Amino acid sequence: MIIVSEEVCQQVFGRADAFTAVESVFAAMAKGDAYNFPVIREAIGYQDALYGFKSGFDRAGLTLGLKSGGYWPNNLAKGLTNHQSTVFLFDPDNGKLQALVGGNYLTAVRTAAASSVSIAHLARHDSKVLGMVGAGHQASFQLRAAAEQRPFEKVVAWNLHAEQLPKLASVAEEIGLPFEAVEREQLCAQADVIITITSAHEALLMKDWIKPGTHIACMGTDTKGKQEVDPELVGAATLFTDELAQSITIGEVQHAIAAELVREGDITPIGDVINGTHPGRSSDDEITLFDGTGVGLQDLAAASAVVRVAVEQGKALEIDF
Repeated sequence: MIIVSEEVCQQVFGRADAFTAVESVFAAMAKGDAYNFPVIREAIGYQDALYGFKSGFDRAGLTLGLKSGGYWPNNLAKGLTNHQSTVFLFDPDNGKLQALVGGNYLTAVRTAAASSVSIAHLARHDSKVLGMVGAGHQASFQLRAAAEQRPFEKVVAWNLHAEQLPKLASVAEEIGLPFEAVEREQLCAQADVIITITSAHEALLMKDWIKPGTHIACMGTDTKGKQEVDPELVGAATLFTDELAQSITIGEVQHAIAAELVREGDITPIGDVINGTHPGRSSDDEITLFDGTGVGLQDLAAASAVVRVAVEQGKALEIDF
């Protein structure tokens, strides 16, 4: 069995690697070559934690496994990341455990890769202002990945707790982008691309605030009841997602579905755009929205790539099991 630590994951797997892995697995999902199993995500009644499993099988890449972990909101006070997870890979030929891979960094980088894939395929090519809604741990990963997809000239940001914004501002400064903290309505008035990455349970962005031609990547809603944008906005946008079943049950679209503003047939898998079977954006005035619910196959694709490179570079631990 192979073990790859969090430290080694960061050494051998970068943003470009994550983009390639996630784009490829989205394409495979749309072709029917890879599929996710139903998500299990539960409040365990201890430490206010959410714990669960995301799993799947990529027949084309022969990758089988699961990510186990969740969200421990009290971890920051302990000097730990709130999101904790581990990826388990199994041999699809015989079911034996192949690898254990640290999942914290991979979750952050693959989530950022998903939104950046949506920007690459759906945002206007002349997008100049990036809007960030949320400034937690994941936001820095999102900002770095997004900045590589379009020639952004400025970052505008809002966070419920404004004291967290300077950390995001330092990331923008590091990559050479001016940064401005603004209110949500001002953010929507300026931004050509908006990434929402919060743990909100209410609409933070309203339909009337969004200007024509905006691309929105909703990356925070991955559980029943969570919400980041107005259902009316979802209903007015052209909708894309990583996985349809999750989008309508635990993703941002769940609320518009419940309000009968959207039907399942209105949502397109982003893999169809990647594969060229859907044109994606149809005009410069169209509002596009990507519902990034986070799928197990993203984790498996990332972990599989990490294991391969870590073994090649002699950085993986191999043990009898």
